[in-house]
Amino acid sequence: MKKIGLFFGSFNPIHIGHLILANYILEHSDMHELWFVVSPQNPFKDKKSLLKDHNRLDMVQLAIKNYPKMRASNVEFSLPTPSYTIDTLTYLQEKHPDYSFSLIMGEDNLKSLHKWKNYELLLKNHQIIVYPRILGEEKKSDYLQHENIHQIDAPIIELSATEIRNMIKEGKNTRPMLPPEVFEYLDGSSFYK
Repeated sequence: MKKIGLFFGSFNPIHIGHLILANYILEHSDMHELWFVVSPQNPFKDKKSLLKDHNRLDMVQLAIKNYPKMRASNVEFSLPTPSYTIDTLTYLQEKHPDYSFSLIMGEDNLKSLHKWKNYELLLKNHQIIVYPRILGEEKKSDYLQHENIHQIDAPIIELSATEIRNMIKEGKNTRPMLPPEVFEYLDGSSFYK
């Protein structure tokens, strides 16, 4: 069975933190591939600051072109919005019955898992790979004890797409934070300005 890790996000824009994390997971797990699932709309986020779906997908494709085990997925573009992870996983499992899908999420998202649609089914039917985030004084999630949750010791990269968008708006240099192809894609465009 082919093991696929699903890294959901708006990737608005994708940055080097995403790539470092994805590469770490591939190199330290038994996954065959990692798919960046570009989400049209996260039910917990405001859609105003989102670039068009195809622009964000283009940036992901550019960013991963030299990583043979990474894929860009637009699966949620044709599913109803807002996008719910359980619906996407159900659709993918039906389409690829010979694949095993794992969910990749930050420790911060794990804390709000109980707010997700049908989160019990997610926990029951899918492995969840949790990467560390700086949580300050917050206590660790109780879900970390669940048998389908696997915490990995990935490097903590405190880079935020929001910060990058703000820097672009202010005319600051974001070159070190973005894959070169993504920087070129954004440079000379009016995106985020």
